[in-house]
Amino acid sequence: MRKFLIDTDTASDDAVALIMAHRWPGIRVEAVTVVSGNVPVEQGVKNALYTLEVCNAATPIFIGCSKPILRASSYAHWFHGDDGMGNKNYPEAKSKAQPAHATEVIIDTIKTYPGEITLVTLGPLTNIATALLRAPEIASLVQRCVIMGGAANTVGNVTPAAEYNIWVDPEAAKIVFHSGMQIEMVGWELSRHDAALTAAEIEAITSFGTETARLAMECNKTALDASINIQSAPGLMLPDPVAMAVALDPGIVKRQGKYFVDVEITSELTRGATIVDELGVLHKIPNITVVWSIDVSRWKEHLYTCLRS
Repeated sequence: MRKFLIDTDTASDDAVALIMAHRWPGIRVEAVTVVSGNVPVEQGVKNALYTLEVCNAATPIFIGCSKPILRASSYAHWFHGDDGMGNKNYPEAKSKAQPAHATEVIIDTIKTYPGEITLVTLGPLTNIATALLRAPEIASLVQRCVIMGGAANTVGNVTPAAEYNIWVDPEAAKIVFHSGMQIEMVGWELSRHDAALTAAEIEAITSFGTETARLAMECNKTALDASINIQSAPGLMLPDPVAMAVALDPGIVKRQGKYFVDVEITSELTRGATIVDELGVLHKIPNITVVWSIDVSRWKEHLYTCLRS
């Protein structure tokens, strides 16, 4: 069994990614830790608990940092709805979050399984950076760290230069990017264009008739409207599930490479931009594996397989 640790700011696309991780054979999710991002951290916990209840999963969930390291919180209600789940206001799950703090759990889990954990981050990197500040030695103990975040030398989705997760807490992202962890950056752009779900594909998924398919498409209706009307997408973009697909099946990656990547933290104009030194002009040691393209057909088939059950 491969061991996953998932850090999330649970909103609608995060929910789909959580479903995928819990439906993929050979994966054990050791814990789900929640961070402030798309929604306040308490709402993110509620969304995670409800999603796992729909999955019939008993993975423990832990509450983490309630705000970025240095900056005020900036939620994504405009994309995911006020509750993060398309304003569906789902009922509270029967289960509750565990009492330990997420950062403690991140440190303890990685140390308990040195060299075995695939860390998948779906939100701002506040929890991960805080854990690294407390225990920097965990960086070398993580097998893989798949980050849904950044934009590899392309436009952002919250500013012209930056992707939301990195923009929310750029200081945290800078700490993580320079930690020495084996990081794979899966930028938001990989969910654009042909990777977005068309109306016909959404209808096909809904027709599966499973509870997971229902939740996945229902809670993303606000995100679908925002994808089309704000970001000019051809359909529903699902950046977190795309990153999860890379974590689950590295074989979907068509092109990647290791580069020096830094995060802008001082400029208001380009705050949170992920600067990929694609041509090596800075002559700095590469620190991040950047995913440039994926097999779109394979990504979608993985999504369908996970939502059929």
